[in-house]
Amino acid sequence: MSGRSEECVPSPEQTASVLAVRALPADGLRFQEILSQGSWNLHEASDYREALALLRDESVPVLLCERDHAEGNWKDLLNITASLPAPPNLIVFSRLAGEHRSAKVLDLGGFCGLMTPFEPEEVLRVAFSAWSRWERGFAASTAKEAETADRRRMSAFSD
Repeated sequence: MSGRSEECVPSPEQTASVLAVRALPADGLRFQEILSQGSWNLHEASDYREALALLRDESVPVLLCERDHAEGNWKDLLNITASLPAPPNLIVFSRLAGEHRSAKVLDLGGFCGLMTPFEPEEVLRVAFSAWSRWERGFAASTAKEAETADRRRMSAFSD
């Protein structure tokens, strides 16, 4: 692993969860191969129902999905996951990806677009960025919730 790839993995004391929703088993194998570098915990789902069941049970910061799936497309999955308490950052992958497609993903609320075949360093960089952003947002929202709860407790004592 190059020094650059090492910068794009969680530290050994951290584990970053990633959920890959894919129709092709080969894509799942490729994600396993790439994300075996570092402290990544890869979950896989072959359909949206399986993915949503996992997302309801566990907070997963990064969601990788194909642009088109038998059940719909990435926009459907983005809309479904938006209602979760801590929605994952959605990375869309496609054999047809390009700059304008990535821009569309960003414009509609996704995190990024990836083109297949996968470049390991790009997958690691994008997954790490999505995970880091989710962690920062989750930490900020948790701190804000704690602050709000503290204010409520303090106001209860002052009444």
